[in-house]
Amino acid sequence: MNYFFIFVFLFVIELAYFKLADYFNIIDRPNERSSHSRITLRGGGIIFYIGVLLYFLLNDFQYPWFFTGLTLIAGISFADDVRPQSSKLRLLVHFIAMVLMFYQWNLFSLSWYFTIFALIFCTGILNAYNFMDGINGITGGYSLVLSVTLLYINQFQQSFVDPKFIYIVLLALLVFNFFNFRTKATCFAGDVGSVSIAFILVFLLGLLIIKTGDFSYLVLLSVYGVDTILTIIHRLILKENIALPHRKHAYQIMANELRIPHVVVSLIYISLQALICIGLFVFKSCSYYYLFSIIIILSVAYILFKKKNYHLHQQL
Repeated sequence: MNYFFIFVFLFVIELAYFKLADYFNIIDRPNERSSHSRITLRGGGIIFYIGVLLYFLLNDFQYPWFFTGLTLIAGISFADDVRPQSSKLRLLVHFIAMVLMFYQWNLFSLSWYFTIFALIFCTGILNAYNFMDGINGITGGYSLVLSVTLLYINQFQQSFVDPKFIYIVLLALLVFNFFNFRTKATCFAGDVGSVSIAFILVFLLGLLIIKTGDFSYLVLLSVYGVDTILTIIHRLILKENIALPHRKHAYQIMANELRIPHVVVSLIYISLQALICIGLFVFKSCSYYYLFSIIIILSVAYILFKKKNYHLHQQL
């Protein structure tokens, strides 16, 4: 495969999408949850789906059940970007897509509790990615770190997927980051981007965990996971409806109340997850202790940060 031409192709497709989004008014208008103030093109993350589609067509239709699930989930997410869809319809499509991915994993041949765990895990990660996609660069940059880490594991530690798949995902991420990871983003990922890349990364991580039987690889999602779970717990303590928009994530307080530039906040999250990924290789012999230690450290840091700065949010 000529990756240079694939990169150029994806770049051109992204530019073509911008024209269509502008023509059909597919834009992101700031609301009470937003950390941005400019009207910006939405749905630039469709390039993640286009990249996987290209891989699927060029590689003898590998991973067909996963690809069908991704198509369903990208389709309903894009429709939601254009015009809000029923939450029940979105939930149904997400459920069908995950069942298809589980079939691709051959998960149903394992004990039933693996399916239950996978359903909770996948639902949580998809929602976490969607919740965390609020500032320039955070989704693309964070996903780039995870993809590079998974590529390294696949190449040098444990082969679990066709490496060409990860290469194309990386190229799509580079294209998206070029337009999004900047002070004034040209586009946002939209639901089609955040949910699609989450589905792709969960697929890869699931393949790795099933191949190795090692759940400590969940540490690759620890920064997003701790922020999302503890923010939900915080909102439940405040007796808020967790289904409603909010600005209580740690990254939102950094960007909104502390006025830290979006790109800097994204770099903090990306760098932190990158260091954690490197630590996984350093402490591989005690990977579960490492996972639990990271969760505890991140949780303590989150709580201390909120105790120090949450009053700024309350004053709004």
